[in-house]
Formats: sequence, structure tokens, C-alpha cells
Amino acid sequence: MANDIWSETALIAIAAQGGANVKFACMTETVDIDLGDKDFDVIAGLCGSRMIKFNPQDVTTVTLEAYPLQAGTESAATSGTGFFDLMHTADTTQPISISVDRARNPYRIAIMWTDKTSETDASAAITTPANTAMRFVAAGGYFTSVKPSFTDKVLKFTVTYKVPPFDSSGSANVKLESVAGSTTATLTALASYTSTTKW
Repeated sequence: MANDIWSETALIAIAAQGGANVKFACMTETVDIDLGDKDFDVIAGLCGSRMIKFNPQDVTTVTLEAYPLQAGTESAATSGTGFFDLMHTADTTQPISISVDRARNPYRIAIMWTDKTSETDASAAITTPANTAMRFVAAGGYFTSVKPSFTDKVLKFTVTYKVPPFDSSGSANVKLESVAGSTTATLTALASYTSTTKW
């Protein structure tokens, strides 16, 4: 890796279950990933002892600050143009009109940092020693909040995605991966996101 830190740029790919990856990096200013705490409580015994009671791992939350120009993204688009359709049923033709509804659609989000400057897709494969990368992936989560703000006379959206650490069978919904070094190794490309394949 040529740099000492990951800075300035990142790639974001969001896929609906059964859908294609859509790129959102160019309209996004900030990304915050709050990995769920794997915490515990302490129970005090009468002799002065302390016993650890493990708590289930908390939900992971991803927050994006972005500047979309449309309510949602048109059908077959490879780059996202809006976020409201991620929380409600999408309208994929112009004019885009998205009403609030009770639909809950699962999504996968991938965020990747890489020194491969030609790469535009967070789900792509990266191979050493030519390039390095770090990637966060979460699948089986939901967009729970899309909040527009015009406070600074600029339309900004704060978008929240939440995912439990495990699915109903106990399999992981969240992973972090990286590839670096002088020998040949590959960070494999993510598979299409379906009801049976997370990554």
C-alpha cells in the first residue's frame, strides 16, 4: 500500500435482494459505521466476586450523508440518484414518485477502500501485490431512516441502514475483509445478493 492511511475516497455499492449493485459513492460525503457492541454486564457476588454475563451483540448501523438530486434511482441505473426508494417501494421510471408504505425490503451494502484508482465498484475483486483494499459488507439489513435537510441552504440527506449481526439461523450478516502484501492474493468479488447468497 502506497499510503499509510485510507483517506479521501471510498466506494459504496448497495444491492436490493435479487437486484444489481448500484453505486452511491459520488453523491456521498461521509460514511459512519457503528459496529454493534459485543458487550457484557458484571454481576457482583456476596463474597466480593464478579461474574460476567454476556449480552447479545447489538445491531450494526451505517449512516451516510449524501446529496442526491432525485427521489430515487431509475430502473437499470448503475449509479444511484436518490435514497427514498431504499426505504419504500421503488418507482423506477420518470417522473419518480415514491409514497410511504409498509414495505420492508432487505438490502446489502458494501463499502470499500482501495488504492486501485480505476476501480468504481465496491463489490469488485482486488488482487495483490498490484493493489490493496479493505471492505465492509453487511447483508440482510434495512434502510430505516432517510432524512432530508436544507438547514445550510444545501439539500443534504442523512440515510441510516441497520442490520442485526446474525440471521435467524445464526449465520453472520456482517463481515470486514482486506487484502495486502507482496504475494499474490485476491479479495474475491461479491456474488449477487439473493435470498440464499449474502456475499
